[in-house]
Amino acid sequence: MPHGRKPAHIATRILRNLAEYIEKLGRGEVYSDGIGYVVAELASRRQSFCPDVSYHDGPLPADPMRFIEGAPAFAVEVRSESDYRHGADEALAAKRADYFAAGTRVVWDVDTLNECIHAHRASDRGAPLTYRRGERADAEPAVPGWQVATDWIFA
Repeated sequence: MPHGRKPAHIATRILRNLAEYIEKLGRGEVYSDGIGYVVAELASRRQSFCPDVSYHDGPLPADPMRFIEGAPAFAVEVRSESDYRHGADEALAAKRADYFAAGTRVVWDVDTLNECIHAHRASDRGAPLTYRRGERADAEPAVPGWQVATDWIFA
């Protein structure tokens, strides 16, 4: 689904910052929302993901025109207008559970209205760590050493 201006702008800023870091790190690749990740069918019947921003550090397909097999290490879901409707929180929680079942290590739920980032980690299924304006967000352990200022993301 297409995004509105604000969610697209936020996703672009995250992508830019993460891509710059990964280029220096020299490991893995960063993708925008056009990339497809194919996974073995999950209990929910999901067989693919297309996050708004993602980082993949696993094997790449032999044919670069094909989808990536396996889940991203780090997935970013930027909330758009429809993600604030009745039932959206439950749908996003189910999607996060699918990411973790497929092997994703960190999922960001980027709240565009409240301008905060809820970082969910597969290693800690409790309450997410929430980054607000004035803080630096990270995606440990999926993207070691990377941090980004939330003020810059939401600018």
